[in-house]
Amino acid sequence: MTIVPADRPHSDDEPPVAAFPASVAEAERIQQELRQRLDLGEHLKGVPRLVAGVDVSYHKDSPRIVAAAVVIDLATDAEVESAVVPGQVSFPYVPGLLAFREVPILLAALDRLEHRPEVVVCDGYGVAHPRRFGLACHLGVLTGLPTFGVAKTPFVGAYDEPGTRRGDWSALRDGDEVLGRVLRTQTDVKPVFVSVGHRTNLDQATTITLDLSRRYRLPEAIRRADFLSREALRMSSDSWTIPVSE
Repeated sequence: MTIVPADRPHSDDEPPVAAFPASVAEAERIQQELRQRLDLGEHLKGVPRLVAGVDVSYHKDSPRIVAAAVVIDLATDAEVESAVVPGQVSFPYVPGLLAFREVPILLAALDRLEHRPEVVVCDGYGVAHPRRFGLACHLGVLTGLPTFGVAKTPFVGAYDEPGTRRGDWSALRDGDEVLGRVLRTQTDVKPVFVSVGHRTNLDQATTITLDLSRRYRLPEAIRRADFLSREALRMSSDSWTIPVSE
């Protein structure tokens, strides 16, 4: 699958697709500019069938990283295909700017897929972000694909603890603004934090998260992407010969 930014044509005045900002201030400016392209409308027609999960793993002692993308058939819960891509960190860790570390290599992983997913779920945040433009928003705007984020911990906002049963949820809020949902995907297990990214709404993101979390707390697509990226990183040699699963 060839990933092409699909929202609209770009001009010379717009930030590049895989921008490598020279400073935190420049990165925040790019976020603000890209945020103008964000579409929070409902674009998924019915229940999607092909859902991709993406994740990135980091080597603790070097700048090496591996991204993985996994496509799940939501109707059968079967893995359709996957791809892993090695790389190196190109931007320092700054809270709220994770996308600049991960989006370029995630784009490469998505580009290796033969099937075009109908929606992408990210291990991270969408609009539940200080500038309302987290990783899922960034990836969605640059690909044109519907996206949302599922995080293990909250980043911004306040919430009441949801009920203890699978499917119970409470609103994640910043004042009167709803940023996402605190969703119980398994009974008596800690909840996850769901927020929309691009071209999806919160009801759709919640339903897909539950459909992908039939057995575990985290959606199977990102669980599988996490496993594959970690395994590839573990198996990698200094020469960066990494097996790619397609």
